[in-house]
Amino acid sequence: MPTETPTGHGYISDKDRYLTRLRRIEGQARGIQRMVEEDTYCIDILTQISALTSALENVALGLLDDHLKHCVADAARAGGAEADEKINEASAAIARLVKS
Repeated sequence: MPTETPTGHGYISDKDRYLTRLRRIEGQARGIQRMVEEDTYCIDILTQISALTSALENVALGLLDDHLKHCVADAARAGGAEADEKINEASAAIARLVKS
């Protein structure tokens, strides 16, 4: 089974769920903007920013999990340079997530 087919990546079976979550996050971001425009209390805005950050992190972790289960696992089974490349990509993605 190829890691990336013309039909999509490892997350393709959950694409609608990811899009729903991202639309909800987009709405949360607009809500925070409205809160600032309306001079909402700082702590209330920070609470919403924390919720938004957590929601984004959950999407990122889900995508990372799908990537590891599909793209990296398939490449590891195939071996060779592609396996090394996919493992390096995953390591770099994890490093970026940890820094944020």
